[in-house]
Formats: sequence, structure tokens, C-alpha cells
Amino acid sequence: MLHVIASIQVKEGKMSQFMEIFKANIPNVLQENGCIEYVPTIDLPSGLPPQELNPNIATIIEKWHSLDDLKAHLSAPHMLDYKEKVKDIVEDMSVKVLEAV
Repeated sequence: MLHVIASIQVKEGKMSQFMEIFKANIPNVLQENGCIEYVPTIDLPSGLPPQELNPNIATIIEKWHSLDDLKAHLSAPHMLDYKEKVKDIVEDMSVKVLEAV
């Protein structure tokens, strides 16, 4: 099983619009082969050091059965449509693909 942490930096003032588009696509992703979990999250102020808060970053928590499933996800038609819809409101993105040891 793979764990994926995707950090998506959204243009200031566009998080609500981004989340609306993102959440509309979740049912499609959850139906993909190998998808175990796909959850958008935002920072929760906790007061715990060394937490850094950024209201313009959405962190997506994902779990996939295999790397092949994850790769297929990236080219799924609904993901290509999602990318087109958010292209003007997403500034940057980084991804960590992890495995338990």
C-alpha cells in the first residue's frame, strides 16, 4: 500500500472555489481501481510547535494499493478534467509518495 501526501498551493482567496471543484471529483476517484482513501484537508491551528499554517495550501491524503494504480489515477479522464478546471487557481503543487517500512 502507498501513502500519498499532495500539497496544493491555491491562489489567495480561491480555496473555496478549489475545494468545490476538488470535492465534486472525489466520488470519481474513490471508484478507481486501487483507491483506498482520498481526503482533502486544510491546516488546523493547534498551537503545537513547529506547525506552520498556510490558509492557501490544501493537503490531500491518499492511499493506493499500488504504484500502477496511482499512475493510472493521474491520467484518468476525470483527473484530466479536474486539472483543466483548477489550472488558473492552483499556483504550485508537490507530492510525496510513501510506503510503510
